[in-house]
Amino acid sequence: MKKIAASLFAFVLLLGLTACGSKSMTVAVPSDTTNEARALLLLESQGYITLKEGAGITATVRDIESNPGKLEFNEVEAAQLPNVLKDVDYAVINSNYALEAGLNPTSDALTIEGSASSYSNLLAVKEGNENSDTVKALVAALESQKVADFIASTYGGAVVGVVEAPGDGTDPSVDYAALNGTTIKVAASPTPHAEILAVAKEILAEKGVTLDVIEYTDYVQPNNVVESGEVDANYFQHEPYLNDFNAENGTHLVPVSYVHVEPMGLYGGKQTSLDGLKTE
Repeated sequence: MKKIAASLFAFVLLLGLTACGSKSMTVAVPSDTTNEARALLLLESQGYITLKEGAGITATVRDIESNPGKLEFNEVEAAQLPNVLKDVDYAVINSNYALEAGLNPTSDALTIEGSASSYSNLLAVKEGNENSDTVKALVAALESQKVADFIASTYGGAVVGVVEAPGDGTDPSVDYAALNGTTIKVAASPTPHAEILAVAKEILAEKGVTLDVIEYTDYVQPNNVVESGEVDANYFQHEPYLNDFNAENGTHLVPVSYVHVEPMGLYGGKQTSLDGLKTE
Protein backbone atom coordinates (compact mmCIF):
# COMPACT_ATOMS: atom_id res chain seq x y z
CA MET A 1 0.00 0.00 0.00
CA LYS A 2 2.86 2.32 0.86
CA LYS A 3 4.46 1.54 -2.52
CA ILE A 4 1.22 2.42 -4.31
CA ALA A 5 0.90 5.65 -2.37
CA ALA A 6 4.52 6.54 -3.10
CA SER A 7 4.05 5.82 -6.81
CA LEU A 8 0.88 7.89 -6.88
CA PHE A 9 2.68 10.74 -5.13
CA ALA A 10 5.54 10.57 -7.64
CA PHE A 11 3.08 10.61 -10.54
CA VAL A 12 1.26 13.65 -9.17
CA LEU A 13 4.58 15.37 -8.54
CA LEU A 14 5.67 14.65 -12.11
CA LEU A 15 2.46 16.15 -13.45
CA GLY A 16 3.01 19.23 -11.34
CA LEU A 17 6.58 19.64 -12.54
CA THR A 18 5.48 19.20 -16.14
CA ALA A 19 2.82 21.86 -15.74
CA CYS A 20 5.27 24.23 -14.09
CA GLY A 21 7.82 23.56 -16.81
CA SER A 22 5.42 24.26 -19.67
CA LYS A 23 5.78 27.62 -21.33
CA SER A 24 3.78 29.87 -23.59
CA MET A 25 4.60 30.18 -27.25
CA THR A 26 6.76 33.23 -28.05
CA VAL A 27 5.83 35.32 -31.08
CA ALA A 28 8.14 38.04 -32.40
CA VAL A 29 6.42 41.00 -34.08
CA PRO A 30 7.72 44.25 -35.62
CA SER A 31 8.32 46.98 -33.04
CA ASP A 32 7.24 49.95 -35.18
CA THR A 33 3.64 50.91 -34.56
CA THR A 34 2.04 50.36 -37.96
CA ASN A 35 3.75 47.06 -38.74
CA GLU A 36 3.14 45.78 -35.22
CA ALA A 37 -0.55 46.48 -35.68
CA ARG A 38 -0.50 44.74 -39.02
CA ALA A 39 1.09 41.66 -37.44
CA LEU A 40 -1.47 41.63 -34.62
CA LEU A 41 -4.33 41.99 -37.09
CA LEU A 42 -3.00 38.95 -38.95
CA LEU A 43 -2.96 36.94 -35.71
CA GLU A 44 -6.45 38.16 -34.88
CA SER A 45 -7.73 37.12 -38.31
CA GLN A 46 -6.54 33.60 -37.52
CA GLY A 47 -8.31 33.58 -34.15
CA TYR A 48 -5.20 33.51 -31.95
CA ILE A 49 -5.89 36.84 -30.22
CA THR A 50 -8.60 39.48 -30.03
CA LEU A 51 -7.82 43.19 -30.08
CA LYS A 52 -9.72 45.88 -28.26
CA GLU A 53 -12.50 47.43 -30.30
CA GLY A 54 -11.19 50.29 -32.43
CA ALA A 55 -7.50 49.38 -32.03
CA GLY A 56 -7.11 49.18 -35.81
CA ILE A 57 -3.89 49.99 -37.66
CA THR A 58 -2.21 51.57 -34.63
CA ALA A 59 -2.65 48.58 -32.31
CA THR A 60 0.18 47.37 -30.09
CA VAL A 61 0.45 44.37 -27.77
CA ARG A 62 -1.13 46.55 -25.07
CA ASP A 63 -4.34 46.52 -27.13
CA ILE A 64 -4.75 42.74 -26.91
CA GLU A 65 -8.03 42.04 -25.15
CA SER A 66 -8.09 38.24 -25.36
CA ASN A 67 -5.10 35.92 -25.56
CA PRO A 68 -6.43 32.40 -24.95
CA GLY A 69 -3.13 30.72 -25.81
CA LYS A 70 -1.22 33.05 -23.45
CA LEU A 71 1.17 33.96 -26.25
CA GLU A 72 4.24 35.92 -25.22
CA PHE A 73 5.17 38.74 -27.60
CA ASN A 74 8.66 39.99 -28.38
CA GLU A 75 8.73 43.38 -30.10
CA VAL A 76 11.71 43.40 -32.48
CA GLU A 77 12.96 45.90 -35.06
CA ALA A 78 11.40 44.74 -38.33
CA ALA A 79 14.65 44.17 -40.22
CA GLN A 80 15.94 41.91 -37.41
CA LEU A 81 12.97 39.54 -37.32
CA PRO A 82 14.53 36.92 -39.66
CA ASN A 83 17.64 36.93 -37.44
CA VAL A 84 15.69 36.14 -34.25
CA LEU A 85 13.40 33.57 -35.87
CA LYS A 86 15.50 30.66 -34.60
CA ASP A 87 15.19 31.93 -31.02
CA VAL A 88 11.39 32.24 -30.89
CA ASP A 89 8.51 29.90 -31.62
CA TYR A 90 7.03 32.13 -34.32
CA ALA A 91 7.64 35.48 -35.97
CA VAL A 92 5.51 37.73 -38.13
CA ILE A 93 7.78 39.12 -40.84
CA ASN A 94 7.39 41.68 -43.62
CA SER A 95 7.83 40.00 -47.00
CA ASN A 96 10.70 42.24 -48.08
CA TYR A 97 12.79 41.15 -45.08
CA ALA A 98 11.69 37.55 -45.52
CA LEU A 99 12.84 37.58 -49.14
CA GLU A 100 16.19 39.13 -48.20
CA ALA A 101 16.70 36.33 -45.67
CA GLY A 102 15.99 33.62 -48.24
CA LEU A 103 12.48 32.88 -47.02
CA ASN A 104 9.74 32.39 -49.60
CA PRO A 105 6.52 33.96 -48.23
CA THR A 106 4.28 31.81 -50.41
CA SER A 107 5.87 28.49 -49.37
CA ASP A 108 7.67 29.09 -46.06
CA ALA A 109 5.06 31.17 -44.24
CA LEU A 110 2.64 29.11 -42.13
CA THR A 111 -0.07 31.65 -42.88
CA ILE A 112 -0.07 34.89 -44.84
CA GLU A 113 -2.30 37.95 -44.94
CA GLY A 114 -4.40 38.91 -47.94
CA SER A 115 -3.34 41.68 -50.29
CA ALA A 116 -4.38 44.60 -48.09
CA SER A 117 -4.48 47.77 -50.21
CA SER A 118 -3.94 49.98 -47.15
CA TYR A 119 -0.42 48.55 -46.97
CA SER A 120 0.58 49.13 -50.59
CA ASN A 121 4.23 50.16 -50.90
CA LEU A 122 4.54 53.60 -52.37
CA LEU A 123 6.84 56.12 -53.98
CA ALA A 124 7.16 59.17 -51.72
CA VAL A 125 8.54 62.67 -52.34
CA LYS A 126 8.77 65.86 -50.36
CA GLU A 127 5.58 67.90 -50.46
CA GLY A 128 5.75 70.45 -53.26
CA ASN A 129 7.67 68.22 -55.65
CA GLU A 130 4.75 66.01 -56.68
CA ASN A 131 4.26 67.63 -60.08
CA SER A 132 7.87 68.05 -61.19
CA ASP A 133 8.76 66.42 -64.50
CA THR A 134 11.39 64.24 -62.83
CA VAL A 135 8.85 62.81 -60.39
CA LYS A 136 6.19 62.33 -63.07
CA ALA A 137 8.71 60.55 -65.30
CA LEU A 138 9.67 58.23 -62.44
CA VAL A 139 6.03 57.52 -61.61
CA ALA A 140 5.28 56.67 -65.25
CA ALA A 141 8.20 54.24 -65.35
CA LEU A 142 7.16 52.53 -62.10
CA GLU A 143 3.53 52.28 -63.22
CA SER A 144 4.49 50.68 -66.53
CA GLN A 145 3.41 47.30 -67.88
CA LYS A 146 7.08 46.29 -67.94
CA VAL A 147 7.34 46.75 -64.17
CA ALA A 148 3.99 45.02 -63.58
CA ASP A 149 5.13 42.02 -65.64
CA PHE A 150 8.45 41.90 -63.75
CA ILE A 151 6.67 41.82 -60.38
CA ALA A 152 4.25 39.11 -61.49
CA SER A 153 6.93 36.88 -63.01
CA THR A 154 9.64 37.35 -60.37
CA TYR A 155 8.01 37.02 -56.95
CA GLY A 156 5.35 34.36 -57.38
CA GLY A 157 2.76 36.12 -55.22
CA ALA A 158 5.18 37.20 -52.49
CA VAL A 159 4.98 40.68 -54.00
CA VAL A 160 1.78 41.74 -55.77
CA GLY A 161 1.48 44.69 -58.15
CA VAL A 162 -1.39 47.10 -57.41
CA VAL A 163 -1.28 49.45 -60.43
CA GLU A 164 -4.71 49.03 -61.98
CA ALA A 165 -3.89 50.16 -65.53
CA PRO A 166 -0.15 49.91 -66.26
CA GLY A 167 1.05 52.16 -69.06
CA ASP A 168 3.92 52.23 -71.51
CA GLY A 169 6.29 53.99 -69.10
CA THR A 170 5.75 57.46 -70.59
CA ASP A 171 3.86 60.47 -69.23
CA PRO A 172 2.63 62.59 -72.18
CA SER A 173 2.78 65.75 -70.04
CA VAL A 174 6.53 65.41 -69.45
CA ASP A 175 9.13 67.14 -71.64
CA TYR A 176 11.55 64.24 -71.89
CA ALA A 177 13.90 66.18 -74.17
CA ALA A 178 14.43 68.72 -71.39
CA LEU A 179 15.11 65.87 -68.94
CA ASN A 180 17.85 64.35 -71.13
CA GLY A 181 20.99 64.09 -69.00
CA THR A 182 19.08 64.42 -65.72
CA THR A 183 19.76 62.15 -62.73
CA ILE A 184 16.96 61.13 -60.37
CA LYS A 185 18.04 59.86 -56.95
CA VAL A 186 15.80 57.38 -55.16
CA ALA A 187 16.30 55.78 -51.71
CA ALA A 188 15.07 52.19 -51.48
CA SER A 189 15.35 48.99 -49.50
CA PRO A 190 17.18 46.22 -51.40
CA THR A 191 14.40 43.65 -51.89
CA PRO A 192 12.12 44.00 -53.73
CA HIS A 193 12.20 47.79 -54.11
CA ALA A 194 15.68 48.25 -55.60
CA GLU A 195 15.03 45.27 -57.88
CA ILE A 196 11.80 46.82 -59.16
CA LEU A 197 13.49 50.18 -59.59
CA ALA A 198 16.12 48.48 -61.78
CA VAL A 199 13.37 47.87 -64.33
CA ALA A 200 12.23 51.49 -64.12
CA LYS A 201 15.87 52.49 -64.57
CA GLU A 202 15.95 50.74 -67.97
CA ILE A 203 12.82 52.59 -69.07
CA LEU A 204 14.19 55.97 -68.04
CA ALA A 205 17.59 55.28 -69.60
CA GLU A 206 15.88 54.99 -72.99
CA LYS A 207 14.84 58.63 -72.52
CA GLY A 208 18.29 59.83 -71.45
CA VAL A 209 17.40 59.96 -67.75
CA THR A 210 19.66 58.28 -65.17
CA LEU A 211 18.04 56.65 -62.15
CA ASP A 212 20.44 56.46 -59.20
CA VAL A 213 19.10 53.93 -56.66
CA ILE A 214 20.61 54.28 -53.18
CA GLU A 215 19.95 51.27 -50.95
CA TYR A 216 19.14 51.50 -47.24
CA THR A 217 18.43 48.72 -44.76
CA ASP A 218 16.50 50.77 -42.20
CA TYR A 219 13.15 52.55 -42.08
CA VAL A 220 14.40 55.98 -40.93
CA GLN A 221 17.13 57.32 -43.20
CA PRO A 222 15.18 56.91 -46.48
CA ASN A 223 12.62 59.42 -45.23
CA ASN A 224 15.22 61.74 -43.71
CA VAL A 225 17.19 62.07 -46.96
CA VAL A 226 14.07 62.90 -48.93
CA GLU A 227 13.03 65.51 -46.37
CA SER A 228 16.52 67.08 -46.49
CA GLY A 229 16.57 67.12 -50.29
CA GLU A 230 19.56 64.78 -50.61
CA VAL A 231 17.47 62.44 -52.76
CA ASP A 232 14.37 63.05 -54.87
CA ALA A 233 12.15 60.20 -53.70
CA ASN A 234 12.02 56.95 -51.78
CA TYR A 235 10.38 53.61 -52.29
CA PHE A 236 10.19 51.26 -49.28
CA GLN A 237 7.14 51.95 -47.10
CA HIS A 238 3.36 51.85 -46.94
CA GLU A 239 1.09 54.80 -46.20
CA PRO A 240 0.24 54.04 -42.54
CA TYR A 241 3.96 54.00 -41.77
CA LEU A 242 4.56 57.20 -43.76
CA ASN A 243 1.74 59.02 -41.98
CA ASP A 244 3.04 57.89 -38.60
CA PHE A 245 6.59 58.95 -39.50
CA ASN A 246 5.44 62.41 -40.60
CA ALA A 247 3.45 62.89 -37.39
CA GLU A 248 6.33 61.84 -35.14
CA ASN A 249 9.15 63.62 -36.97
CA GLY A 250 7.53 66.73 -38.44
CA THR A 251 8.49 65.67 -41.97
CA HIS A 252 6.51 66.62 -45.08
CA LEU A 253 6.51 63.56 -47.32
CA VAL A 254 3.64 62.61 -49.60
CA PRO A 255 2.82 59.54 -51.71
CA VAL A 256 2.80 59.93 -55.50
CA SER A 257 2.38 56.32 -56.62
CA TYR A 258 1.22 53.03 -55.10
CA VAL A 259 3.19 50.22 -56.73
CA HIS A 260 2.90 46.90 -54.91
CA VAL A 261 1.89 45.15 -51.71
CA GLU A 262 3.93 42.61 -49.75
CA PRO A 263 1.68 40.24 -47.78
CA MET A 264 3.00 39.80 -44.23
CA GLY A 265 3.52 36.22 -43.10
CA LEU A 266 3.67 34.18 -39.89
CA TYR A 267 6.78 31.98 -39.89
CA GLY A 268 7.77 29.09 -37.67
CA GLY A 269 11.00 29.30 -35.68
CA LYS A 270 11.26 26.61 -33.02
CA GLN A 271 7.84 25.42 -34.20
CA THR A 272 7.30 23.96 -37.66
CA SER A 273 3.51 24.11 -37.76
CA LEU A 274 0.61 26.12 -36.38
CA ASP A 275 -0.14 23.37 -33.83
CA GLY A 276 1.68 25.28 -31.08
CA LEU A 277 -0.87 28.07 -31.38
CA LYS A 278 -3.90 25.85 -30.90
CA THR A 279 -5.80 26.40 -27.66
CA GLU A 280 -7.89 23.24 -27.71
